[in-house]
Amino acid sequence: MQHNNIFTDSITETQRSPGGHGFFSVPRCLRGSPLAGLSPTRRLAPRLLTGLCYVAMMSLSIGLNLVPVFLTTLGATYGDAGGLTQEQLGRLGAITFAGLAFGILATGPLADRWGPKPFAQLGNALVGAGLVAAAFAPGYAALGGALLLLGFGAGVLDMVLSPIVAALNPERRGAAMNWLHSFYCVGAVVTVLAGTLVLRAGFGWRTGCLILLPVPAGLLAAFAPLQFPALTGERGRTSVRGLLRRGWFWAALAAIFLGGATEAGMAQWLPAYAETALGYPAWIGGAALLLFSLAMAAGRMGVGAAGARLNPYKLMAWCCGLSVLLLLGGSFLPVPGLALAVCIATGITGSCLWPTMLAVTADRYPEGGASMFGVLAAFGNAGGIVMPWVVGAAADWRDLHWGLAASALAPAVMLPLVLALRGSTRKAGG
Repeated sequence: MQHNNIFTDSITETQRSPGGHGFFSVPRCLRGSPLAGLSPTRRLAPRLLTGLCYVAMMSLSIGLNLVPVFLTTLGATYGDAGGLTQEQLGRLGAITFAGLAFGILATGPLADRWGPKPFAQLGNALVGAGLVAAAFAPGYAALGGALLLLGFGAGVLDMVLSPIVAALNPERRGAAMNWLHSFYCVGAVVTVLAGTLVLRAGFGWRTGCLILLPVPAGLLAAFAPLQFPALTGERGRTSVRGLLRRGWFWAALAAIFLGGATEAGMAQWLPAYAETALGYPAWIGGAALLLFSLAMAAGRMGVGAAGARLNPYKLMAWCCGLSVLLLLGGSFLPVPGLALAVCIATGITGSCLWPTMLAVTADRYPEGGASMFGVLAAFGNAGGIVMPWVVGAAADWRDLHWGLAASALAPAVMLPLVLALRGSTRKAGG
């Protein structure tokens, strides 16, 4: 098939070089894409670079999932005789996500101006530096600063990886986005397993940070010699201000907010729900979260493997509907084992919503650049912050069964929104 040409080991162009010497060939499927403007003296390896971006998504995941694994250990290490308070522990997570949000929003316009490579390198460098700083932090304030650095690095990666992969795979963005974001889940699993093994071996937080350092360090070395694509084509970038004048883009922002909310409510509360509402021991709750992450990875990989055979709007609509049913079932089924299994299964149905929404928005606005992806990521992460709070508030009102059921509101509202976006795309000839 024609689109498979994008995965050749190196790409050159079929036009005269700027200096008038020599010819180089561009696959037909890439003409007019961001890959068409590459220098004739440098070669791009789309398959290699796409694969490294997948691994870099694991680096991002390490930055965001390390603290929850060691939360109890941090309380004992950095607190006084009574340990850190619950508020102090919660503040550590908030600091990490504050760094994430700042990294996403601050660096998107700069990546459009200076290109993606410096920011792919910067993100990994900051994650690595954050891990080292956290490992040797002497006190709580220093730990907070290290986690802010770690979150900022994760935010830079969150901003830049999606537009790089979209530019490398212009004819299969939906599949590529789902593959990319599946490695966030893989990174979460690796972080949880590594942290658990470190704790079981009798080591602590500092060793846990250092044992994960080879991931961002290795990516720094692997990215260094590679050519990166431009993030927009020959027509130039569509500004965020221009995008915000378009109703379709606002609907896409609302949809990705709801997609982030759909997965985050369960991801945040599943261990506590298994332990306090279903009556399982704590280790079952941890295992359930691990299985949930694996289910999300499997769902995204499945969509990625299916590729263009799936209509992205129909896929998201079906997954929204199924997520509503599973979230309600997991909240109220009277058999604890069945309820827990259904909760884990929501990882599959909710997995495709965020990355597929990124892909259809990039298809609609292919010249949006890193700034557009940054705004989308910010809204998706905002949904991931708001929904766990909504679940907690509803649980305080009634109980955790009703709290978890409240998270079904997100896919329920997203379903008609996705159908409306599909109808608008059809009318526009998309």
